[in-house]
Amino acid sequence: MTLSFQPVILSGGSGTRLWPMSRKLLPKQFLALISRHTLFQETALRVKPIPGCEAPIVVCNDEQRFLAAEQLREVGIDAAPMILEPAARNTAPAIAAAALAALDRNPHALLLVLPSDHTITRPEIFRKDASSALRLAQAGYLATFGIVPSSAETGFGYIERGPALEEGAFKVASFREKPDRASAEAFLASGRFLWNSGMFAFSAEKYLAELERFDPAMLAAVRAAYARSARDLDFLRLEREAFARCPANSIDYAVMERTLDAVVVQTDPGWSDVGTWQALWAISPKDAAGNVASGDVQLHDAAGCYVRSENRHVAAIGVKDLVIVETGDAILVMGKQHSQDVKEAVARLEAGARNEHVAHRRVHRPWGYYENIDVGSRFQVKRIMVKPQAALSLQMHHHRAEHWVVVSGTAKVTRGDQEMLVAENESVFIPIGMKHRLENPGKLPLYLVEVQSGGYLGEDDIVRFDDRYKRG
Repeated sequence: MTLSFQPVILSGGSGTRLWPMSRKLLPKQFLALISRHTLFQETALRVKPIPGCEAPIVVCNDEQRFLAAEQLREVGIDAAPMILEPAARNTAPAIAAAALAALDRNPHALLLVLPSDHTITRPEIFRKDASSALRLAQAGYLATFGIVPSSAETGFGYIERGPALEEGAFKVASFREKPDRASAEAFLASGRFLWNSGMFAFSAEKYLAELERFDPAMLAAVRAAYARSARDLDFLRLEREAFARCPANSIDYAVMERTLDAVVVQTDPGWSDVGTWQALWAISPKDAAGNVASGDVQLHDAAGCYVRSENRHVAAIGVKDLVIVETGDAILVMGKQHSQDVKEAVARLEAGARNEHVAHRRVHRPWGYYENIDVGSRFQVKRIMVKPQAALSLQMHHHRAEHWVVVSGTAKVTRGDQEMLVAENESVFIPIGMKHRLENPGKLPLYLVEVQSGGYLGEDDIVRFDDRYKRG
């Protein structure tokens, strides 16, 4: 019998160890690191062929809501619903909110909970084992997925197998934190331990019942936040004050380590959490010398390297076991064995009040994107793309003027009480303090160059009067 279920896709991670590609406003799950699809898109597409799969519930934060929605639209998937967390509270509350949403649609809802920043190279194995986990979930168990370990990794948690329930499924004997090297080697040698993948299957009702047993304060806070949630376009926005009262805890600590009904499905689907550049190198296709090259890269007498170019030509000569990653505003060069240390570079950027860990030069917005080209004393130059039929907010600036030059397409411009069409190779000037709006009335993307000038050029110098995306 086919079991209907809803995937729950968790997309709140930051992925700081994949800087400079991963940024606060564009974390690793929204990057195309392995294929032409992003990790987030791959997650949604991976479960779609499983019989009984319904529209996914996505849990994300406010800053990335339009990015997540756009990436799902690109692959023909609609979320049902997309839940916005007003604060980061780890996985247990996020899954509780998703469970409440699922129960509103189906009192017998089964959930398949998936992080959005992992990759699986053998999806057919994952889908087979996911179907097994869902059968166990229907029988009243809380199933997790244990990855058959290939090495003594210290960066993963472990699950100890207990008695067998059926072929490939076991009662959970224990959960273990990330071990030291000696413990990881002992786990591997025993043959009883699996890597903790962070993927789960259970009924929404069972999960909420167990959460109420073990952390009733958390569930009460999530219930209140969900009951007071508000629709915002296609998003479901949890009420901020109630959700903020929620204890921050993972599903492992809150439920899985305490329940008597935890089972683990053993699986080997080519899983990786893509947690570091070394991990990405390990799962990527390599040349004869063990190199991974992406973008405009030239290698000579190099071995065991990961080299990625996003904008400029990168040549690597006579080097071994290096990670070299070039973006528009930063370059990372490090020994591959130091991949865990990238977060220290991010911490220094944050401590120095810099911006290279927050956003790329290209910043995505619901209407399109802007890309920083040049900046200096009292001026800034941007390249702007506005999607067909999209519009920026009606706004004004206290401290800067703007000069727009249309490169391709036709812009509809509101300037004060005027409305005008600005064609290719034409321009328009927006004085300081004047209300204005930029729209693309056409069927093709609109490209223009914007020159800002003034005493302050920060993105927070925006007063919005009307915005179809309901931003503040």
